[in-house]
Amino acid sequence: MILEQYYIECLSHASYLIGDETTGRAVVVDPRRDITEYLLDARKYGLTIEGVINTHFHADFVSGHLELVDATGAWIGFGEAAETDYPIRRLADGEHLPLGLVDLEIMSTPGHTWESISVLVREQPDAEPVAVLTGDSLFIGDVGRPDLVNIGESSTTDLARAMFHTIHDKLMTLPDTVKVMPAHGAGSSCGKNLSTELTSTIGAQRSSNPSVQPMSEDAFVEMITSGQPAAPAYFSSDAAMNKRVHPLLREDRAVPEMTPGQIRAALQAGVAVIDARTVNDFAACHLRGSVNVGFDGRFAETSGMVADIGEQIALITYPGEEQAAALRLARIGSDNAVGYLNVGDDGRFPVELADLVQTAPRTTVPELEKQLSEDAVALIDVRNPGERESGVIPAAMHIPLAQLRARMSEVPTDKPIVVHCAGGWRSSVAASLLRVNGFTQVSDLIGGYHAWADAHAAV
Repeated sequence: MILEQYYIECLSHASYLIGDETTGRAVVVDPRRDITEYLLDARKYGLTIEGVINTHFHADFVSGHLELVDATGAWIGFGEAAETDYPIRRLADGEHLPLGLVDLEIMSTPGHTWESISVLVREQPDAEPVAVLTGDSLFIGDVGRPDLVNIGESSTTDLARAMFHTIHDKLMTLPDTVKVMPAHGAGSSCGKNLSTELTSTIGAQRSSNPSVQPMSEDAFVEMITSGQPAAPAYFSSDAAMNKRVHPLLREDRAVPEMTPGQIRAALQAGVAVIDARTVNDFAACHLRGSVNVGFDGRFAETSGMVADIGEQIALITYPGEEQAAALRLARIGSDNAVGYLNVGDDGRFPVELADLVQTAPRTTVPELEKQLSEDAVALIDVRNPGERESGVIPAAMHIPLAQLRARMSEVPTDKPIVVHCAGGWRSSVAASLLRVNGFTQVSDLIGGYHAWADAHAAV
């Protein structure tokens, strides 16, 4: 049996290739849009991809099922509750999909969404299962949140109750030795306590995962409906895109280099200019009107927080990172990267743009302490709700980064602003986004809440 996992850190996303070596038949589960790696591995193992299974309608990325159908002629499988405007194979609870000796059994596992399924993998029919691909139902260290994509009129509470039964009546009844292989890992907004481990076992989760421990249904509902990360606005766009026919990704498309004049014109026209360099390099030197979303962090997801899907985007990148940055945008359905401008490690912009170059002010913990004691600044905490459980800076207003664009009217205008996150990456995004939206006196806290907490730790 072939069972390959493909993991991309930027979206904390895992997809899978399952194949039977005796027959050469294979399926891909939860694919991303850039499908070349699946095709190359299928060729390497002598497999023919005949099916694509999505465990649910993903909200955080655009699935590659249409690209795989175009490349291979495969069928597309979803849980029975799925509704799409393209042909699908409806997969029922308990249905078996034999690939030869390898057998796949569909488990209906609603809770994250109503159409959610998991895929139980056996190396031979009637043998003990070796793995379960759980999609966004069971994660390593958590379970999927129930509030991202609701089908019909059902409430979040209904889905949370469905998840309780999915976990306790279905997944936790599997043998301890079954390997758990979810669709996401740490950093994903699809849950709140995801582990950095990429696989586990049912037995390990039974003993260590707080979300699957014995508890009442009401206690479970309360636990998984509180403290979840703020969902980026683009999630609803991607969930809708995954239900309909949309243009295929062109992996061979090269985003063109832009001249200084074209970058200037883009800024004047209101094109979103995303500077993908590091926080320190952006602070030292950047173009007025650009937003810092570092390529060294959650670039795709965060770009979806600062620019709408379909909006034109111009990129400022280090040499050699421009095409990869455009691809990451395309993974969330943002296909309108119009070009790029390279800036090297020296941080020098073309002289034609000198009048647009500026620095970004940053604030140290001692400076913030003094400013707060004098009531001289407004402090904004852009962390997610669950992160604040470990502590907050007094007087901080809470606006999660994913909600900042929609809540600009709540940002104070009567005093300078300091923004903080956990470590300083997201606060640079937020501070630059505020400046682009007309807030002129904005800085971010160097080192974020971690630096503040370290400075105030008990001696």
